Amino acid sequence: MHDMEFDHEHGGLTEDEKAEIARYIWAQETVELKTVGIDIGSSTSHLLFAKVTLQRQTQGLSSRFTVIDRQVIWRSDVMLTPFLRDDTIDASALGKFIAGSYKAAGLEKSDVDSGAVILTGEAIKRKNARAIDELFAEEAGKFVCATAGHKLECLLAAHGSGAVQLSKDRNTCILHVDIGGGTTKLALIDKGVVLGVAAFAVGGRCIATDAQGAYTRVDDSAVAIAKELGIDTTPATLAKPDVRQRVAARLAKIAADYVLDAPRDPLGASFLLTEELPRHVKPTFLTFSGGVSEYIFAHEPREFGDIARPLATALVAELAKRGAPTSVDPGQRIRATVIGASQFTVQVSGKTVFIPDTSVLPVHNVPVVQAGLDLSGVIDVKTTADAIRSAISKMDLETDQRLAIAFTWAGDPEFSRLEAMGKAIMSALGTGATSNNLLLLMIDGDIGKTIGRLLHYELDLKRPLVSIDGVQLKELDFVDVGELMTPPGVVPVVIKSLLFS
Repeated sequence: MHDMEFDHEHGGLTEDEKAEIARYIWAQETVELKTVGIDIGSSTSHLLFAKVTLQRQTQGLSSRFTVIDRQVIWRSDVMLTPFLRDDTIDASALGKFIAGSYKAAGLEKSDVDSGAVILTGEAIKRKNARAIDELFAEEAGKFVCATAGHKLECLLAAHGSGAVQLSKDRNTCILHVDIGGGTTKLALIDKGVVLGVAAFAVGGRCIATDAQGAYTRVDDSAVAIAKELGIDTTPATLAKPDVRQRVAARLAKIAADYVLDAPRDPLGASFLLTEELPRHVKPTFLTFSGGVSEYIFAHEPREFGDIARPLATALVAELAKRGAPTSVDPGQRIRATVIGASQFTVQVSGKTVFIPDTSVLPVHNVPVVQAGLDLSGVIDVKTTADAIRSAISKMDLETDQRLAIAFTWAGDPEFSRLEAMGKAIMSALGTGATSNNLLLLMIDGDIGKTIGRLLHYELDLKRPLVSIDGVQLKELDFVDVGELMTPPGVVPVVIKSLLFS
């Protein structure tokens, strides 16, 4: 009946008028953003601009936007990250590169609505991170700036390469291998879910030239191998192709041991930078990304004063000799990076919020830890605490840092179940329960106020706390929480999701 009335009422509209109404409705429910993703690493740096379309999904008390389309509109060249003589990043050169990229893309800073800056490797060291932060200081409100240690770098490579999506699309288990300049990152992915990550010290620029063409960069891993092989690590010795080839071949054997979960000799075992990769499921094939993958898949004919090409050649031969699973190109290779950050706002009802001290708000860019818990049955305190602690570690965070723990509540809100969940959170935090840094609880369910009160009053959580429900968050999200608005007693929540090609 409603549709018939609408048709009758608007029956006299011209096609142009109907199109105008459609455009108006689209404008109310749809947002287009321009976003930038900037990746600054030990070896290379690059950026890209994307156009992202978000559409409103009205659900309950939340008014949130989800991404329905993303389109890369410009990519920079990949540059070697500029370093000064004291091994700090040349922020001035980096700033010129970024400014030049905006100009080449035909964009002003004001044209970009949001962005993500990812720092990895040497870039996360304190001096470098501070200098790079200053580059983006004026963008602080709309940019996510993530410093990625080894584990978070594994996650970013798994998503950014396309391996997570490929695993989901093929409904199978993949081992993703990202071989960068100084490290190799592993991620075991089953049906689109990252089960575990690990990293070890093998990379294509473990031996590399400086601006003058001399082989002066020699990482600890290359020094250890050279010592084992009786090779000097002087620039003159490393200038010999056969010497670099021998080091690359030994690095390839160590890498193959890690990829195939083979026994390792003491030297190879010493290269591990994280915990061992959990091997719950056997992968059906391998995917590769990072600079070395450009040679593995024969996309790069040039060399760049390092050992990436001989390492790739030796690793391909080593894996083939040992009967490794098939290798698949997931699509992004050296550009396994974010394309920026989408943003959408969630208005949260005051009834679902617990904020004992409103002075802790507003907060910006709090990293989200998605624990992936199944809380539908009995809540075991130890198992749940271990899962939360593991999720915090996977994001390269410490329990005393500012963070947002996200989970979905299922089942009845009985006191015994809520108390078990509260005790699990306290146990997972450990000494972090007395930190001065804010803890956000972001819950998909109806227990925000109850669990917040229980933690604060019953379990004596000492640190600042904000507990909000009716919010769905995922791994690699960041969240802003605004000041409490009275009336109507709501807090605006802005969720920033890292986007991948």
